Amino acid sequence: MKKILAVSLLAAAAVTSVFAWPWSKKNNKKSSAKVITVGYAQVGAESDWRLANTQSFKDTFIESNGYKLIFDDAQQKQENQIKAIRNFIQQDVDYIVVAPVVETGWETVLTEAKKAGIPVILSDREMKGVDDLYVAWVGGNFLKEGQDACAWLEAYLKAKGRDKDTISIVDLQGTIGASAQIGRTQGLEEAVKTHSNWKIVAQQTGEFTQSKGQEVMESILKSTPKIDVVYAENDNMAWGAIDAIKAAGKVPGKDIIIITFDAVKESFNRIINGEEINCAQECNPLHGPRVAEIIQKLEKGQTVDKKQYVVEETFDKNGVGKARKAADALPERKY
Repeated sequence: MKKILAVSLLAAAAVTSVFAWPWSKKNNKKSSAKVITVGYAQVGAESDWRLANTQSFKDTFIESNGYKLIFDDAQQKQENQIKAIRNFIQQDVDYIVVAPVVETGWETVLTEAKKAGIPVILSDREMKGVDDLYVAWVGGNFLKEGQDACAWLEAYLKAKGRDKDTISIVDLQGTIGASAQIGRTQGLEEAVKTHSNWKIVAQQTGEFTQSKGQEVMESILKSTPKIDVVYAENDNMAWGAIDAIKAAGKVPGKDIIIITFDAVKESFNRIINGEEINCAQECNPLHGPRVAEIIQKLEKGQTVDKKQYVVEETFDKNGVGKARKAADALPERKY
């Protein structure tokens, strides 16, 4: 039976309205099948965060838990994800999960899924203009992530006696049009508007990859004489930028403040060692168990909320502002 797919709340987090899926006739009888088939159209494997997200689904949707997972890596191309969704429809899966490459261009294929009676859940990233075509979404509040990272920067500069200085910021953006890029960029741009002494001196996509982050940072270092902060919209781009900064004879974390997003273990280690990274803003990738919890909840006929945010924190070495010390959190880190 095609059931509603949705997501659960990780902790005390914001939610929006309860969603009721318009079931077709073939949704109205309980299936005798013991295995629930889930098709997951993943963005790709562009970062350590993404690998952790993929592994979370692979560890959760296994036969011993009553599931069959059909996984597809889109290699960061929307056309590949659309093809994967259509393949899932042809295979008559029970649920489709999508981590969309970008926010727009999904109406046609999601309409096809809805006509087939297959509920769609969005994981991590969002879509625009198709609210009636997917059941639920779970992920981070990307705008808040950006706002929290900028709040940390404000507190850090004040603690260093630099709050009145002119601060030149490089924004290494993620894949343009992705929800994470849009929210994190917006968070920075809003903060710059409220701090007259903050200036974005370069803003370019590193496509969420380490190699591209390094390549872009090398170019920016050659053309930009003064850089105080690198605001890298994911960990892998930050690591690439760090390599470029070192090659240019500068000390990341000291000569240039490094802010990164995702906060995987490697970034924790770089913070704790007192070098390279100053702040890591969390984006929690462990969505698999939450999706499975909701599937089981809906099997019992319970209602779910359509949109849910996971709880995320800010980490640094010394607990500046509202940040938590990375060393305190590392032992419990699962990614």
